[in-house]
Amino acid sequence: MTATPRPAPPQHALLAPSAYVRTARQEDAAAIADLSQRFVRTGALRERPVSLYATRAPEFLVAEAPDGTLDGCVGLCVHPDDLGQGRGLAGVVYNFCVAGHRQGRGVGAGLLRAVLARARAQSLGALFTATTGGGGLFLRYGFAPTTARLAPPSWTESLDPRRNARILRKIL
Repeated sequence: MTATPRPAPPQHALLAPSAYVRTARQEDAAAIADLSQRFVRTGALRERPVSLYATRAPEFLVAEAPDGTLDGCVGLCVHPDDLGQGRGLAGVVYNFCVAGHRQGRGVGAGLLRAVLARARAQSLGALFTATTGGGGLFLRYGFAPTTARLAPPSWTESLDPRRNARILRKIL
């Protein structure tokens, strides 16, 4: 007996059960800020005003649950070759967070895969991020510790040295 073939699930269904990833909209700004607050309180994220999330909404990907709530978000900011060394464009992954009740369920991995796909589509040469945690998810996806001198200076100059963040890089 053979089973009837089922069509492959849509790409977003593979990201996380019952959530899909999409580009943020300006009206998501308050929800992104709310989602980020838990991580701001622990020192894992910097506080950002809702207006910044609204202005930079196109930089963000969000994982949206079927009920419309946001389960996670991540920003991708593109930086030119500030040093003029022919490195091309680089991206900075920032404000990456997943709601507590969705952690460990693939939401973060789905967001990271989506941001990597977006970076490749934009022909970025490398991605950078700064983390105050272990960075396990980033490391599993090929990021490696690096120095600030290899990252976009306009970004590294904005990092708060008191946070003692570790800089990670992935060559694309």
